[in-house]
Amino acid sequence: MKKRHQEHQTLEQVLKNFVTDNNLQKGLDKVAVRDVWEKIMGPAITKYTKNIKLERETLFVELTSSVLREELSYGKQKIIDNLNEELTKELITKLILR
Repeated sequence: MKKRHQEHQTLEQVLKNFVTDNNLQKGLDKVAVRDVWEKIMGPAITKYTKNIKLERETLFVELTSSVLREELSYGKQKIIDNLNEELTKELITKLILR
């Protein structure tokens, strides 16, 4: 049997290595975007949100209210900036409201 070399790593480092080694970052980003959308937009808008999907750098958001869709379309860039700021990385470059 081989001897183990004791490498002390923090739990954060171990988890980061696991995510990187198994190519899980894209999936985690998709989940994070949904959570951040709910946090940033609040319960009033989340109530009218039907589906959220991140593909490449585009966020697709399905809304059940056409009036809300029109209102949000005026502030797309601000929404993108707020979401990226909360995610702490530049994940979203385009927002499509359906």
